[in-house]
Parts: sequence; structure tokens; C-alpha cells
Amino acid sequence: MGKKDVAVVVCAAAAAVAVAGVATVVVRREMKKSSRWAKAIAIVKEFEEKCETPCEKLRQVADAMAIEMHAGLASEGGSKLKMIISYVDNLPSGNEEGLFYALDLGGTNFRVLRVHLGGREKGVISQEFEEAIPPHLMTRSSHELFDYIAQALAKFVATESEDSRPLPGRKRELGFTFSFPVRQLSVASGTLIKWTKGFSIEDAVGEDVVGELTKALDRVGLDMHVAALVNDTIGTLAGGRFYNPDVIAAVILGTGTNAAYVERAQAIPKWHGPLPKSGEMVINTEWGNFRSSHIPLTEYDHALDAESLNPGEQIFEKTISGMYLGEIVRRVLLRVAEEAAFFGDKVPEKLRVPFILRTPVMSAMHHDTSSDLKIVASKLKDVLEITNTSLKMRKVVVSLCEIVATRGARSSAAGIYGILKKIDRDTLKEDGEAQKSVIALDGGLFEHYTKFRMCMESTLKELVGEKVGKNIVIEHSKDGSGIGAALLAASHSKYLEA
Repeated sequence: MGKKDVAVVVCAAAAAVAVAGVATVVVRREMKKSSRWAKAIAIVKEFEEKCETPCEKLRQVADAMAIEMHAGLASEGGSKLKMIISYVDNLPSGNEEGLFYALDLGGTNFRVLRVHLGGREKGVISQEFEEAIPPHLMTRSSHELFDYIAQALAKFVATESEDSRPLPGRKRELGFTFSFPVRQLSVASGTLIKWTKGFSIEDAVGEDVVGELTKALDRVGLDMHVAALVNDTIGTLAGGRFYNPDVIAAVILGTGTNAAYVERAQAIPKWHGPLPKSGEMVINTEWGNFRSSHIPLTEYDHALDAESLNPGEQIFEKTISGMYLGEIVRRVLLRVAEEAAFFGDKVPEKLRVPFILRTPVMSAMHHDTSSDLKIVASKLKDVLEITNTSLKMRKVVVSLCEIVATRGARSSAAGIYGILKKIDRDTLKEDGEAQKSVIALDGGLFEHYTKFRMCMESTLKELVGEKVGKNIVIEHSKDGSGIGAALLAASHSKYLEA
């Protein structure tokens, strides 16, 4: 064999070794990818199993809800549920007529509404304006804040035509939605327990917020009577009842969550006053603070709770409300990225930012019906700066959205079922006749997250059974904090007897 032939053989051997080496690297890389993928799928599967909500477990959640409701009605502090007596004992009938106002103060903006009620024939016609509260007024004095609001109200009233004036000898009447913790003293009075949402006005704490507003209205010369002090959940109940006399409860599913319902006054042991003429009382459950060992919680939920501003509180809310659903998805994705290099060797930095993955983004990904899940790819890129995802990776992201939304929706349904059990609306009457029960729902999560809403509604039917389910209706009751407050001013008007 000549030198030339030897060189050829050597080169061929070297090439074979190189090819083999490349093949080995490729095989190792593929094995590593396969191992990482298996790890990622295992994490997601474990999470899915821990989030499971079989009907048996949901019925236990509902039973626990009903028990806590009983305990909260029996005594103050007797339950995780506050079961606040609202003093609203006269919900709208649908026949209310006249001009009423609503003031909605729930954050850094406030709204004022002028609402014309035309009874069953003409319904509701409203006009409104919204105004931001200057940041400096959020930390000054009660006097300055309420004066600012009263002046805005006075300007709004000044734009009215002659036919919007009250009858001679009567004051304008207002429903006041005040979405801060209040100790209710009557239907139209309550003392501020504490400020939230960036407000810190010390001299208002412990004061009657209706009294503070009334004094400010007097100072600006506006002749207006505050007829009702409410929260948005009770306003939603009022709005629902105006249109449908079968409405017995209201639920807010938005950034936060709450429920209110109509209780028999005789079923409230902690009520010590004379029984209302209607025989009924609206109870504000504050169900966000409900907790039960039957609610499926994972290590991600426990970590979220521990790192929150209120650890150990609002457990139900942290499982079902719009504030937290996207955050739970983010936490699972972060673990998959860290432990299974799901998005590559480097963990995307944005994925470490708490609450960066908001529930509307989660909803958009969950509802992506495109064959290549391009909306999921777009959201991952725009929000988390994650690029070059494969279709099967995007499918995993969608499945995580499905798991979290399903648990939240089914748990919400169990909460509603618990309320129905408490007021004996979960069964047929003794004569076998069904009683229609309508639940008024509002909130962005319910309104805009279609898969969540549909899952919640189907789960409720599943829990109550086919016969009862035919008479359980979910209705959207929009703007309880605005129109609902005006309706409560109407149903509690001091001129009703006139």
C-alpha cells in the first residue's frame, strides 16, 4: 500500500471517528432533551393531580362552606367567614321609579351616576362621569378627600335639566358604594376599619364614612341624603333583583371575589334588633377568606400565600380569583424552567417577576384556537420575552392554564353550591316542586374568561343534579357598584311611605 493509499485510509478513519463523535454528541443532546422533557411533563402531571376536583371533594367543600356560614351567623368571630349583616332588608322590586344617584369610591378613581328608574316598563337609564383622586388627597385628611368628592358631585348636579330636579320638599338621594373595610352600623352608616389600595388617611379610621360625606355635602351646599352604604357584591344582588325577583344571591368573580345572599332574618342568631318587616336580611359573606382542608392546594399555592401581604388569609380568593390565577401558572412555569430547562439552559428573567403573568394573558392563551397556537407564542414573547417555543411546549402552557382555571371554576361552583345548601335551595320542595334560584354574577373574570365561566356553570349543574339544576340559573348583573347602589337608595328611600 502506497503512502497515498495509507493517507486515504487514515483520513477515512478520522472522518469515521469524527462522524461517530458527532453522532454521539447528537445522541447525548437528544437524550438530555428527552430527559428534560420527561422531567417537565412529570412536574405538570404532579401539579394536575394535586389540583383535581372530583365531585365528592367539591361536595365536601360545599358542606364546609355551609357549616362556616352557620357559625358566622351565630356569633361575631365564630367563623373564617365574617357573615356581615348589611342592614339591607328591602331589595328592589323592579317597580322603583324616580331619580337617584350613586357614588362609587373603590380605588384611585371615583364614579358618580345619575340613574332614572322607570319601573318594569322603562327600566334603568343612567349617566355617569369618572374622576381620578389626586394622589396627595389619598394621604391628607378626611375633610379634604370628602370635600373634593362633594364638589365633584355638586358640579355634576349643576348640569341637570329642570326635569331632573327632586319634588318640592324632597332631597336628592344617593347610594354610596365604599369598597373599603367597614363596620356596618345601619343601612346608611358604617365606620371605617382600615384603608387599603394606597389610601392612608388616619383621621377617617373609626369614623362614620356616611357622616363624613354628609358633612362635606353640607359644606358645598348640596342638598343630598345618603340612603344606603353598600359594597359592590350587595349592589350586584340589588341590580339582579330589580330585573328578576328570583335572584337570591350574588357573586363577584373579578380581581377579587365575594358573595352575598338573602337570608331569613330568624336564621341569624347574632342579630339582636327587631326583625325587619320583610323578614329577610342580606348577608355579606366575605367568602374570599373561606378555607377548608378539602380545597385542593399545592406547594405553589402555599408559597404564593406565604409571600403575600396577608399570609394565612383569603385562601379561597387566592385559589379562584383573577388576581392570582395567572400568578399560579407563572410559578409552575418557573419551576419547569428551573428544574427541567423547559425554555432552554437559561431561565427567562421575566419569568422570575411576581404577577407579571396576569390572568387576562392566561385567558388569551387558554382560548387560543389556532393550529400552531400563535397567540400563546405571541404572549410568551411579549410578556415573558420567551422566543422560539415549539408547538408541544406551547401545548404544555395551555394545559397549565386549563388546570388552574378548571380548579378555580369548579371550586367557585362548590362555593355557590354551599350557599344553596345553607338556604335549602339545593333540593326540590317537599311536594316535589322545584323552586327557581337565580344567582347574579359580575366581575371581569366571569365576564371575559369564557372557559372559566362555562366550567363553573356546568360544575354547578353537576353538583345539584339534573332535576334541581333545571331551576338554577346564572345571570350576568352588570355594574352593581354603580347602578346597584342607586337601586338600593331607591328601595331604602326615606320617602317610600310618602
